[in-house]
Amino acid sequence: MIDHIDHIVLTTRDLEGCIRFYRDVLGMPLERFATPDGERLALKFGSQKINIHEWGKEFTPRAHVAVPGGLDLCFIAAVPLEDVIAKLEAAGVPILEGPVMKTGAVSKIRSVYVRDPDLNLVEISVPADAA
Repeated sequence: MIDHIDHIVLTTRDLEGCIRFYRDVLGMPLERFATPDGERLALKFGSQKINIHEWGKEFTPRAHVAVPGGLDLCFIAAVPLEDVIAKLEAAGVPILEGPVMKTGAVSKIRSVYVRDPDLNLVEISVPADAA
């Protein structure tokens, strides 16, 4: 019945820091779009996006408990993991763990773990056979 994820919602208490991390470090273009409730922000990657909610100013409907730092995300990179690591290091983003081998949705993956400005856990991976 379900084919894929269209978008997820990230709640942030630091809008500027969130945008800097996902746009400038991870390379996700920022999109602004109008809704009947006002302007919304999203970060695009592949054929998915992350909608951004500011903590205390969330759009409805929303998660029952929408809190900054409550996500554990895994992204598949379009570049070698060594390039990801170099970009993270250049941006001063500490790597918490990795590179390590993990099991992804489709295959084995090689991953590094970091935290975004809201302390969400962000796993960035490449297929193990691409490593």
